[in-house]
Amino acid sequence: MNRTEEYGKKHSISVATFFEKGAGLLKMQIVVGEGDSLMRQITESAINRPGLALTGFYKYFAYRRVQVIGWAEYAYLSSIKKSEKQERLRKFFSTKIPCVVVARGMKIIPEIISCAREAGVPVFQSTMVTKDFINAATILLENLMSPRINVHGTMVEILGLGILIEGDAGMGKSETALSLIKRGHALVSDDITVLRVDSTGSIIASPVSTTRYHMEIKGMGIIHVPSLFGISSVRDEKKLDFIVTLCKPGEEGGVDLTGRQERKRKILG
Repeated sequence: MNRTEEYGKKHSISVATFFEKGAGLLKMQIVVGEGDSLMRQITESAINRPGLALTGFYKYFAYRRVQVIGWAEYAYLSSIKKSEKQERLRKFFSTKIPCVVVARGMKIIPEIISCAREAGVPVFQSTMVTKDFINAATILLENLMSPRINVHGTMVEILGLGILIEGDAGMGKSETALSLIKRGHALVSDDITVLRVDSTGSIIASPVSTTRYHMEIKGMGIIHVPSLFGISSVRDEKKLDFIVTLCKPGEEGGVDLTGRQERKRKILG
């Protein structure tokens, strides 16, 4: 498999990416997020509730994580004097946290907004119940931050199975995929495919954003697949089940063509 780019371990993502990918799923809207603040990095996929930190206890504080203010944190902040609240929140926002999410659609405390702007920390509001937000956000971050590689190959879905078609340049990977699409199967990606490990350990294939839903066919140029074959002819992502290697006759390299020999390949550890 020809790899174009590889990430050997989980990598960080920006707050902007977290919001872009999760705004709809997590029912979030921006409250504070000016300038470069959305470029802050999230380096851990777990979510933190900062109840102890807001009381002044910062030993073992997980400042690298997305901070979620739920009903308990909100009730505590509402119970203390304004001067103490300002002091606690100023300290909290000075700890280089990536961002804060206020859950349950609760009204944002004015001191949260002022201290966040002062420190340049984005603040979002979500209408989701706190525990539901934490569960969904954790899965989203696990997927966004999971190990991944970019490989040369065209990915299709055939009868519910994810098939990666690979081979040397000029072997007809895209033409083979187009022939399958004409027969009612679906395209995932053409030429470059992103492979990542999801939270269940499965390998998920998806296209790079610049070529999503498009194919480059010899003699035709670039085509937009849904415009020609309908929206059912494409998939945003698909679990990888099989790899098919195209080769010239006589170049099979001793492969058992009966199908009785099981062949496996290790991808992403």
